[in-house]
Amino acid sequence: MQTLPATHPDDFPVLDTDGLRDRFLVDGLFATGEVGWAYAHDDRLLLGGVDLTGEPLTLEAPPELAAEHLCDRRELAVVCLDGSVSVETDGQTHELDAFDVLYVSRGTGSVRLTGTARVYLVAAPAHADHPTAVGRRDEVFGADLGEQEQANVRTVRRYVHADGIASANLVLGITTLAPGSVWNTMPCHTHPRRTEVYLYTGLGDGRVVHLAGPPTQTRSVVVADGQAVVSPGWSVHTGVGTRAYSFVWAMAGENQDYADMDVVDLGSLR
Repeated sequence: MQTLPATHPDDFPVLDTDGLRDRFLVDGLFATGEVGWAYAHDDRLLLGGVDLTGEPLTLEAPPELAAEHLCDRRELAVVCLDGSVSVETDGQTHELDAFDVLYVSRGTGSVRLTGTARVYLVAAPAHADHPTAVGRRDEVFGADLGEQEQANVRTVRRYVHADGIASANLVLGITTLAPGSVWNTMPCHTHPRRTEVYLYTGLGDGRVVHLAGPPTQTRSVVVADGQAVVSPGWSVHTGVGTRAYSFVWAMAGENQDYADMDVVDLGSLR
């Protein structure tokens, strides 16, 4: 379990490269055949990942949760990043292909994964129960945004959100950049009422230079494929890559309003 403690924004500018990566970068999630976990104190987000090779894998609650089952007090999103996976929840089977997402209800006892796939997991504390449901890549809400002249042509898909799959606290989607585009989420913004995590995927050997921190005190974090960056409510979250890629964005906090953000004027970034 990697633990990422909460950080005061005044402390951010004095962190060196190693300090930034220790506090905000999630690495090592996708081990072969076993789940890697990371626990962010910001909004108590739990992140996980596994590289499945065909053997069944039952998701156990990490000891840090002090719970019998992973979903005793949490809702869970299972994101198939590539390949295909069968997810069995209390005896019900759900088939996922690349960029399909399964929302798993609070109170689910058994979650078992079988397949050949890289699977990303996001769990947030939940105060209410909502039905387990699948969001299909080609069926969920999608919006094409950006301009080629700004190198940010992208498709934003929303899976778990106020007008999609219902949840108590979790909001999740996937953004995919078009070939030749490299910038994401620009102009950028902050979320004073919630934490957001970007998991980067589809980079191959490439890298993303991710900008984080208070808008007038930004720092860069160089991110590789399969790594994630935790963005507290006071931090911007945007980046530019060496090639087109996708990222899974997941949020938890005060509300589920997709548009609840404070846009940062480009000229004020420092």
